[in-house]
Amino acid sequence: MPSPAAVIRSLILSLALTAVPRVSAGGEILALSGATVFDGTGSPALPDALLLMEGDRVLALGPRTELAVPAGARVVDLAGRWIVPGLIDAHVHFFQSGGLYTRPDIIDLSAVRSYEEERAAIEVDLELTFRRYLASGVTAVVDVGGPFWNFEVRRLASENDLAPRVAVAGPLISTVSRPQLDLGDPPIIEARNEEEARELVRRQVEYEPDLVKIWFIVTPERGVQENLPIVRAVTDEAHAAGLRVAVHATQLEAARAAVKAGVDVLVHSVDDAPADRRLTRLLRRSGTLYCTTLIVYEGYAEVLGGEPRLMEVERRLGDPTVIASWDDLASWPLDEAQRQRSAQRVLRMRSRAPQMAANLRAVHAAGIPVAAGTDAGNIGTLHGPSLHRELALMAEAGLSPEAVLLAATRDAARVFAAQPELGTLEPGKLADLLVLDADPLLDVANLQRIHRVVRGGELLNPRQLLPLRPREVVQRQVEAYNARDLDAFLSFYGEDITIYRHPSGEVVASGHEEMAAIYGSLFEQSPQLDCTVLQRIVSGTMVVDHELVRGLRQRPPLRAVAIYRVEDELIREVWFLPKP
Repeated sequence: MPSPAAVIRSLILSLALTAVPRVSAGGEILALSGATVFDGTGSPALPDALLLMEGDRVLALGPRTELAVPAGARVVDLAGRWIVPGLIDAHVHFFQSGGLYTRPDIIDLSAVRSYEEERAAIEVDLELTFRRYLASGVTAVVDVGGPFWNFEVRRLASENDLAPRVAVAGPLISTVSRPQLDLGDPPIIEARNEEEARELVRRQVEYEPDLVKIWFIVTPERGVQENLPIVRAVTDEAHAAGLRVAVHATQLEAARAAVKAGVDVLVHSVDDAPADRRLTRLLRRSGTLYCTTLIVYEGYAEVLGGEPRLMEVERRLGDPTVIASWDDLASWPLDEAQRQRSAQRVLRMRSRAPQMAANLRAVHAAGIPVAAGTDAGNIGTLHGPSLHRELALMAEAGLSPEAVLLAATRDAARVFAAQPELGTLEPGKLADLLVLDADPLLDVANLQRIHRVVRGGELLNPRQLLPLRPREVVQRQVEAYNARDLDAFLSFYGEDITIYRHPSGEVVASGHEEMAAIYGSLFEQSPQLDCTVLQRIVSGTMVVDHELVRGLRQRPPLRAVAIYRVEDELIREVWFLPKP
């Protein structure tokens, strides 16, 4: 039974997840006109294109001047924008949250928060986790191993049109045990011999997994050769059932042995040695896919090292409870043994990042299909927006923006399914795509500039997928203020807004009309206007900002304290305190 706290959290979440306005294609034909389309097949981008969708499928794609709009079709003008296939994260784990308490086998803080409570909260938050993926432009994910609950996650996603498409593996068939994660439906199950390995595959077959996952962990006690019979047994049994096999094999020799055994996907980068020609030739000959997960070591190292860093998209779309948990490490001192293990893990993960990047370059240069994946759910790797950091790391490793985009679409789709119906924009394929405000072939960061997400032919506004917290409402009005965008600025204020001076109670402005007059003039006369938030305190619906405002016409920089009251995602009242 879920705890009372989990039940209350579920009730609050159900109230927060209000209906999302969307444009449904239904059975009609929807025409996206005028954008530049990168279809994900490897063909050059097509400018001034017309993309036709019928129901949840792509109907046709071609130059706007050559492709006719069918009678009765509804046309959406997207001139100046870009269209790309929806992004795919080829490696996630829904049974993990990304928070500090999600892997007690790595760092045990169960005395602070029990693992039972952690897992219950993950289940309660699942619908919101789905939305985080869509808001991040991720229209499909592959969960490469978790408890049998994974199959329920897949079912729930398939019934929810505000969820990414989900492919899953069942429990990881492992060469080691992880009893700390066993709450009756363990995500990792040790196979002690070949027959146990085969039986674990047979148990999953009735659930129709999309993949079977092997956790090929090499230890000083059991090396590659000692564990290889388990890998072979799982692979043979899965292939006999028509199932593909993914393997966690991060050492060069383990990866080489797994590929020789016939596995279909290496779900991590090789991190201990250069990916030599023997491996790349083997990968090319076998057709094995290579998944990246560069971010996961970085995430662990940052959180366990006490220095978590976030991209803007991660801070905006990541689970705030998960992000807040990372700071708890400073509040709960570890014992000496834990501290040493944590420090060693941080050093090991940081030291392996350059080798992973170099191996990505080598594998890609050898023509091996590379799929973008994050290992989201592990400590420090957020569900949803973490894919954008993974793509940035791939670009930093030396891949071109086009290569990165293909890895996150066409080639990640090959992990999702052997014969994928997604990942490219071709007639008959699923209509999953992104409408962007900037060219992703110039910079992968432009994949974060999402105008619309289309999942199954339905246009979704990413800004309306997640309910805004008071902190985010205030932050977005600051961003609109700095952009001097009056319409956007006012959109974060209620029609009945009142702004006061404190403590006098003098009304500075009341209603949108007065605000428009005051701030419209300010924006026009101050082209260098900039507000920097020096400190922010949030308590319930109240947000207190200590601000530094610069660029005011003919005025020196000034500090201000503003108190905002936010309700229903709008600022209802503001109090300006006397200037310090």
